[in-house]
Amino acid sequence: MNTSTPSYYGVFLIFLFSLQLQAQPYTWQDTLRGSITAERSWWDLDYYHLDIEVDPDSRSIMGSNTIQYRVLESNQVMQIDLQAPLKIDKVVQDGQELTFEQKGSAYLVNLDQTQEIGVLNRVIVFYSGKPRVAARPPWDGGVAWKKDLNGNPFVATACQGIGASIWWPCKDHMYDEPDSMLMSVTVPNPLVDVSNGQLRKVTPNDNNTTTYDWFVANPINNYGVNINIGDYVHYEEKYEGENGILDLDYFVLRDNLEKAKEQFKQVPMMLDAFEHWFGPYPFYEDGFKLVEVPYLGMEHQSSVTYGNGYQNGYRGMDLSNSGWGMKFDFIIIHESGHEWFANSITYQDRADMWIHEGFTNYSESLYLEYHYGPRAAAEYILGTRSLIMNDKPIIADYNVNQRGSGDMYYKGGNMLHTLRQIINDDQLWKEILRGLNKEFYHKTVNSADIEGYISRLAAKDLDYFFDQYLRDERIPILEYRITDDVIRYKWTNCVENFAMPVRVFINEEEMWLDPDQSWKKLKLPSDIADLKIDPNFYVATFSITAMGLD
Repeated sequence: MNTSTPSYYGVFLIFLFSLQLQAQPYTWQDTLRGSITAERSWWDLDYYHLDIEVDPDSRSIMGSNTIQYRVLESNQVMQIDLQAPLKIDKVVQDGQELTFEQKGSAYLVNLDQTQEIGVLNRVIVFYSGKPRVAARPPWDGGVAWKKDLNGNPFVATACQGIGASIWWPCKDHMYDEPDSMLMSVTVPNPLVDVSNGQLRKVTPNDNNTTTYDWFVANPINNYGVNINIGDYVHYEEKYEGENGILDLDYFVLRDNLEKAKEQFKQVPMMLDAFEHWFGPYPFYEDGFKLVEVPYLGMEHQSSVTYGNGYQNGYRGMDLSNSGWGMKFDFIIIHESGHEWFANSITYQDRADMWIHEGFTNYSESLYLEYHYGPRAAAEYILGTRSLIMNDKPIIADYNVNQRGSGDMYYKGGNMLHTLRQIINDDQLWKEILRGLNKEFYHKTVNSADIEGYISRLAAKDLDYFFDQYLRDERIPILEYRITDDVIRYKWTNCVENFAMPVRVFINEEEMWLDPDQSWKKLKLPSDIADLKIDPNFYVATFSITAMGLD
């Protein structure tokens, strides 16, 4: 499903980046991976059928991926991505084996059949090998080949950032998603595979293996696709949500069933909160699954993975040091929040990863607000400020598969909390959050899309705000000087044209100031004892005692 218009990409973009390589720390492979190349832009993904056999003993995968696509422009070369040490064995179209050229992780396939505009075609990509072992999933991804406490294989994939092509051949760029997908995963008995969507069929095979067919009825991003293999047991429940009955399925290791039945009671609580704030769960047809894995967890679409040890907090810790972080299981709440912001609303370029992580970090406080009230939410999110580095901009360079500062999490959440103060209308804020999930439902977006939508609904020019918090690493400082009954104030340490209104308390009385980057003056009826900025604004202050500001 191609939701962007890539006309300005292609050959010119690659040429432009080749000129910049001497000045940037990027390689040609970064460009092939991160840009919408000419060999990608001409075809639109429609459907995948990933049909693989996984052998935990040899740590290998073999099989095929059928790629169904619609021709948008005339072209005879298709880019398919697969990372070493896996290799493509052959590519077939209409029964004919095709030639291809390997350029690192990009395979340029020469299509013999004329690609007529508007026609739906298929290629079948056969591949095999031993995929990269995940060094530190989910941050340094690949395939985790582990054992459970009973010695059974315990296998899972996690590949955000490094790319889905680390374990299966695909169009490994976030701008384009298939409208649906079938996953046929064959594993040794008695292991179970759990993947995305709904389980369609379980087929016993003659060679002591079983094939699990999982079907995803909605668009799905590359890194959201996963396989999870283990000695799983299953239980289920139903959730009565905004769009009807939602299937909730839980797959956990056999020894953890009773712990899961207690800890996973937070899933309906999560759905109550997030459907309130964001609108209906985006994948009713595919259901919601929580699946135990041998790493911390990840937001795989309709197959959220869990490894937080059946405890509240983040590995048993409160990241905010407020106490409120121990009221919920961080992985259940955070990773499930990504179903709205990451899996339904998906960034087109990794540079805009804040769209996933900023909103989902903020969703943690919204969960607390729904269940425990506004004070709990504010104390939690303000408590996370100690984790902000302000080291570099949140938005990174585009078209090279780069992410910005890790501040996209905690600073991103505090940015949104600050924005809510500026809008100063809780009902409108809720309408914006739900509106985003309606406007960009199952779409890929860029930061400008999100920024523009919020500005339109808020009826405010917020360019200065997003430039400051997303494209600059500095925190704005409100400089002020109090002289008797007069306060002088302005913004410093900020981008050009920064002019954010701010709520303050002067002599304990609430009022709004409208500073920009020139000194302004406010005279009050009596002397000013003190000034305090509302702590819900993520800014700094500096009191000037020097003379000569007139």
